[in-house]
Amino acid sequence: MKRQYNNSITADDVEFFVGSEIEHTPAHKMLTFFVVGLHPYADINDKLNTLNETVEHIFFGSNHSFNPQSTNEWNKWEDTIRYFLETGYVCSLDIPVTAINDFNNNCRLNIYNNFIPQLRVPISNIKLWNYNTMVKIDDVDFKASNPGVWTHKLHDLQDYSKFTAWYEYKKDKIIK
Repeated sequence: MKRQYNNSITADDVEFFVGSEIEHTPAHKMLTFFVVGLHPYADINDKLNTLNETVEHIFFGSNHSFNPQSTNEWNKWEDTIRYFLETGYVCSLDIPVTAINDFNNNCRLNIYNNFIPQLRVPISNIKLWNYNTMVKIDDVDFKASNPGVWTHKLHDLQDYSKFTAWYEYKKDKIIK
């Protein structure tokens, strides 16, 4: 992700940051600790303990960093997130649409009520699509795993009360 934090710090330079959850998820407005990439839970705990504020929510996979390449990596992500879920934190994971099937085959985090899977579906140039454009939530094949399909007007999914403008992301504080 090409996120720019300030004139000299880019997303490549950041592993942890803290701020209010601004995206309109169940964790909206919670003080959130953002984790970029895979880190041992002991390292995350150490960083959390340096804060003078009480974090309620941990957002894993920040800056599009969730991309496990092996079963071992999947297990490390799951073990780390599970540790914080069982500690009582609300935890989110930013999951790219390309990893959805692997996630359901490799992870068991959906059993936790304090887990928020965030399925990331990029749609570039969204304002260029006409009013009739539909988003279809499909299955991997006909009658493979879902009871059917769901269609939503793309226009309806762009409800302003669910929108987060890019400028709102500039309030986060980097943790070193």
